[in-house]
Formats: sequence, C-alpha cells, structure tokens
Amino acid sequence: MTLQKNASAVSRFAKAMRFGAWLQSIPNKVTPAPFRLVQIGSAYWQSRAIFVAARLDLATVLGTDVLHASELAGRVGVNSDALGRLMRLLAAIGVFEELAPMVFRNNKLSNCLRSDDPQSVRAMILMHNSEPFSRPWFEQLEAGIRGGKPPFQLSHGEELFDYLDHHADFDRIFSEAMDSVEALTGDGFCTDFDWSQFERIIDIGGSRGTKALSILKRHPKLSALIVDRPQVIEEAKRYWATQHIEGVERLHFQAGDLFNTIPVATGPKDIYLLSAVLHGFDDSTCVRGLQSLQAAIESSGACVAILEMVLPETGADIASASFDMQMFVGCRGRERTLSEWKSVIQASGLVLQEVVRLRSLGSILVLRSR
Repeated sequence: MTLQKNASAVSRFAKAMRFGAWLQSIPNKVTPAPFRLVQIGSAYWQSRAIFVAARLDLATVLGTDVLHASELAGRVGVNSDALGRLMRLLAAIGVFEELAPMVFRNNKLSNCLRSDDPQSVRAMILMHNSEPFSRPWFEQLEAGIRGGKPPFQLSHGEELFDYLDHHADFDRIFSEAMDSVEALTGDGFCTDFDWSQFERIIDIGGSRGTKALSILKRHPKLSALIVDRPQVIEEAKRYWATQHIEGVERLHFQAGDLFNTIPVATGPKDIYLLSAVLHGFDDSTCVRGLQSLQAAIESSGACVAILEMVLPETGADIASASFDMQMFVGCRGRERTLSEWKSVIQASGLVLQEVVRLRSLGSILVLRSR
C-alpha cells in the first residue's frame, strides 16, 4: 500500500518549482555578462546585510510599525545614517519596503526575519552567516576543492559535530536553525505522507522534536520518541517544560545516536524518521547508519522514512546545488540523486520501497528490511 498522499497537488507543486527555476535563469539571459558576473561575485554583500539585520533583530523591533530609520536606530541603539543605508540596500533586494525617503516597514520577506513569526528563518540566517560557518567559505574553500577535505575541518581543526559538542552557543543556534526547517521547506512532510498507518515515530536526530510534533498535531493517535545527542535532549526537555502546546505530552525523549544506541522497533506500526540526517555523512557512513537501523528493525516489520532532498540526475536548480555545496563545506556529506541514494541503500541491505514526493524541497524515501 502506498504512503503517498495528494499526488495531484504534489505534481502541480513540482511544475511550479520547475517554472520558478526557469524564472531564476532569466537574469543570466538578459543582463550583460560582465555586470551579471559582478552581481554574482558580490552577492555576499547582501547575505552579510541580512545577517546584520537578523543580529539586530530589526524586523521584530519594526513589527507592524512604519518607522524612519532614525527612530528604528534609536530603538536598537545603532547609528541612524548607517542603519538607513543598510535598510535601503535590503529594501532594494526586496527585504523590507521603503515607503518614503528612509521610512521603512516590514514586507512578506522581512516578516520571515521576525523572531515572533511562525515562518521565521532568522535562526537559519544567523547559523549560515555565523563566524564558524562563514570562515570556511572565505578561508578554506579553494584548499577544500583542491584536496577534497571539508573546509570547516580545515578552518577549525575538527569536524562539525565535534565542534558543536563543546561550543554551546553555536550548538544552540544550530538546533534553533534545525527547528526552523519547516518554515523553509513547508509542511508537505506532514500532509503528503500517510502517517496514519503508524502508531509511533522514532525520530533519529530529531533535535527538539518540532518536526515530529507537527505530525502529531495532525494524527492524535501517534506518539514520537526523539533521539539525539545528550545535550540536545536535555535542552529539549527544558524547552518543552515551559511550553503548553497540543501534542507535547506525546513527545518522549531519549539520548542516543544513529550508530550506537538506536531504540529497537516493537512492531510494524513503528516508523523511524531521519530528517536531513544522512545528507551530513559520506556514503560509507550512511551505509553504516542504515545497517544500524536494519539491526534495530530486525523482524519487527517497522520501516524507515528518510526525509531528504533528491537531486535531479542533471540540471540541479540553484537551491539544491547550493545546499549540496554547503554540505561539502561544512561536513563530509552531500545531497544525492536518486541513483546515488539507491546505491547507498542497496549497500546497507535495506530495500527502497517507495519514493514519496512532497510539496517541498525534499522527498521521503521509504525503506524496509529485506
């Protein structure tokens, strides 16, 4: 029985995404080539401007008001002329709106920088533009390309997850960014996959459990066990102790990891969820992790849902190709094509049962034991 839902809507979404990718190619066709290359080469100016806006939390402070740059500067304690010029740049690229000279308000894009907006990606902006993540791009990208070693490791002398273990502030913003992935990718993982066929989600690497909670809200008979590093689990317990949200009582937590301490499945109504986990590893590590899952499943009949981006074999769009490069820079992982996923899955001994397409950047690969 298929786990795919809303197949027609998913197909329409895919067509819209292809059209969007075509629209993104237009500047390359109509802009003079030298000027277009300079635009692309200086795009980091824009990313740094958005980062500073996120650091100052300008969108949250602006809220629903319409403010002159001088008044906004007073509220956040910065230089008014400098802030006005920053806001003008951001408005020029569509983030914030300038209604009169140096008078600004939030718009559709800048609202997603507000800390209090349900679609906020502020934490994602802060993480990607943080010093730990920026240095590898600026300092070691060429060396990484030459030698094939992750630039993050070249810059920091250790791999990403080892770094997270003893940099609590960065670990916190990393977890917050992972919790905001739904705002980035949409809720297709909830609506386009038939979770009603199961009773328990075992969410490996689930951080605070926000993704599992989104599923639980739609399926009152489901519960979820969140498995992650000990410090992440402790922080998650503290966080949810102060929240009163429907479904939280069905979230349970256990320290563990994909390679050593996976909870054992109890029957066919269990489903393991790995959301944006395996793309952080190289192929051999993925195989080892999937073999651990197979051992935890044994003869229970449980299955595995791998929520990941699936690259086209050729012609990847800007978003997917960019995420793939970030995987190279930050760790030993990669975004994979379907043929590459099949190769990893086959080597693990598991079987790919179905690819469930979603109205988002990702798909769900459904795996079962042989």
